[in-house]
Amino acid sequence: MPIIGPGPDDPEYDNWDPAWKHHDTPFRLWIYRKLKAAGARYADDIAISCAPANRYHGLDDLQVAEIADLTDTTTDEVLAAHKADLAAWAREQELHDHPDLAVLDADLNRIAGRR
Repeated sequence: MPIIGPGPDDPEYDNWDPAWKHHDTPFRLWIYRKLKAAGARYADDIAISCAPANRYHGLDDLQVAEIADLTDTTTDEVLAAHKADLAAWAREQELHDHPDLAVLDADLNRIAGRR
């Protein structure tokens, strides 16, 4: 599929991380599951476009409303999933900043169990 808009090497793409295509955050998984339940044809592509960028750029009111519409949920449900994702991310960052092998191992098992 051709890229519409800036390519990965263009300055406008400075905030894009190719790893985001494969980074299954709790918010991305929530969006994906809700989109599939709502019958969306391109659930994975839509989920990729929303997360984990939500961690770095947040969600404005328009994005929250669009996600709620696409996922057939309420804006409160979208915000709750987003906040839960930020809390999980904060926990991951805390573990990276102060690693204890036993705690880190348990957290890696938790992350692996998200699927």
